[in-house]
Amino acid sequence: MQMPTIALVDDDRNILTSVSLSMEAEGFRVQTYTDGASALDGLKANPPDLAIFDIKMPRMDGMELLRRLRQKSDLPVIFLTSKDEEIDELFGLKMGADDFIRKPFSQRLLVERVKTILRRANPKDAAAQKETEAKILERGRLKMDPERHTCTWDGTPVTLTVTEFLILQALATRPGVVKSRNALMDAAYDDQVYVDDRTIDSHIKRLRKKFKVVEPDFEMIETLYGVGYRFREA
Repeated sequence: MQMPTIALVDDDRNILTSVSLSMEAEGFRVQTYTDGASALDGLKANPPDLAIFDIKMPRMDGMELLRRLRQKSDLPVIFLTSKDEEIDELFGLKMGADDFIRKPFSQRLLVERVKTILRRANPKDAAAQKETEAKILERGRLKMDPERHTCTWDGTPVTLTVTEFLILQALATRPGVVKSRNALMDAAYDDQVYVDDRTIDSHIKRLRKKFKVVEPDFEMIETLYGVGYRFREA
């Protein structure tokens, strides 16, 4: 079976070397880039299964690289950041990043995060994946196919990241039932990955924004302040 390909984008060659060695030791194939501009061309020419971006880079930083990538791709992306500003993570999540890891980081942690996101991106490869989750989910005008990672509203495709897809799937599986932020975290993230409440809020905002592009009056995801979110019953 062909192993997944990981793209690393960082201007620090020491990080490129160390992370590449860790990933290759786990059997992954690795593509490396030293700046965002060359990475954008490379990612289009040879799409990987997952990408890891540094934020601060010459020619094009990681945020701009993600912004351009998201115009045509839902490739899972992990950010490496040495910045402490909270706004960077919130901004990145709103743009569609799947995870953040702060420098300095454990190579083991990064490898586990990569494996977790790849499992979420390819649920059929996860041994513990329930058979019911592989079935197409239809709720009114919403249609989700977990095996193909496709989502449509009234027949119009809506491109979602892996995390966004899992959050929406958790909500739409039981319309009218309120899901707490913790429940949505459990649905979208591995137990070893810690995220705070604002991370879920950012994903919900981005979900709403994407559906409003298709239908400006979209209001199927309801907020119950202090409690959580629910998918409105038809």
